[in-house]
Amino acid sequence: MVADFLPLSAVVLAAGRGARMRSGRPKPLHDLCGRAMLLHVIDALAAAGPRQITVVVGHGAEEVSKHVAEEAFDLRIGFVEQPVQRGTADAAALGLSALDGDVDDEDVLVVPADKPLIRGQTLRAMTAKHRLSGAAATVAAAEQNAEIYCFRRSLLSPALRRLTAGDSGREHTLDDAVAVLAAAGHDPGSFAVDGAEAQGVDDREQLAFAEAEMRQRVNRNWMVAGVRIIAPHSAYIDVSVKLAPDVVIHPGVVLRGDTVVGEGAVIGPHTHLVDCVVGPQAVLEAVSATDAEIGDGAKVGSYITLEPGAQIPPASPQGG
Repeated sequence: MVADFLPLSAVVLAAGRGARMRSGRPKPLHDLCGRAMLLHVIDALAAAGPRQITVVVGHGAEEVSKHVAEEAFDLRIGFVEQPVQRGTADAAALGLSALDGDVDDEDVLVVPADKPLIRGQTLRAMTAKHRLSGAAATVAAAEQNAEIYCFRRSLLSPALRRLTAGDSGREHTLDDAVAVLAAAGHDPGSFAVDGAEAQGVDDREQLAFAEAEMRQRVNRNWMVAGVRIIAPHSAYIDVSVKLAPDVVIHPGVVLRGDTVVGEGAVIGPHTHLVDCVVGPQAVLEAVSATDAEIGDGAKVGSYITLEPGAQIPPASPQGG
């Protein structure tokens, strides 16, 4: 018999200023492998199957909301602003208030926007454990609290109200909400998360760590899919790039944006492509190009720069 689980929604906490990044760019929009940190989190949440996602924005609210709306337009995503930073409990309360009331109760995943390495399969597994346990709250834990939670919405809402009742204005965290639930007799559950997935990004050093980890994942996934990457440590492939089986990637290659590479193409050393289309069996050697199209079987190189919009015709058939 299939268990009758509650629906699932999600709240992303993306209101932080990120002062330690030393940047004018909103922290959630810093880039990892060609995609904003916040969008990596939303991608992972989407894999868990929520019926809706609310993003709590703050610093750079308009810029963050616009970027997400443009890049994740196929998901049901709403936004609510936290104008004054008063802790993660306050942010979560705002996020809950922005979720629609189409259901009597549901489970809610709450994830910070600065956890770009969290995987969709991890959030699915965490949600499944939370539902099977019947816990009011499940807390993701690595060596310490990962600041990722799954709550029963009908129990979280009153816990958050209790935190702020008669409050003098001090900040409260979601750990405080978990403590309120525990004091009321709702023992929280826990879910073990890999330390790398739980790594937050608060400064440039942590951003570099996350970038390296994400690139390893991307390269590993392509190799499993049948792409030969001769020196994975030196290949830089954005998450938006698409590669066919039997593509060969040589050392020092950078593939960015919406680049697409056809089956059996060879991307030679020190090639840098942005938003390019490379046909099957094409061979490139130290080519630099943006928004170019290289035809099937064409051979291009070495040390050639193609102008935007350039089109290299397919190779002539043998004997044609």
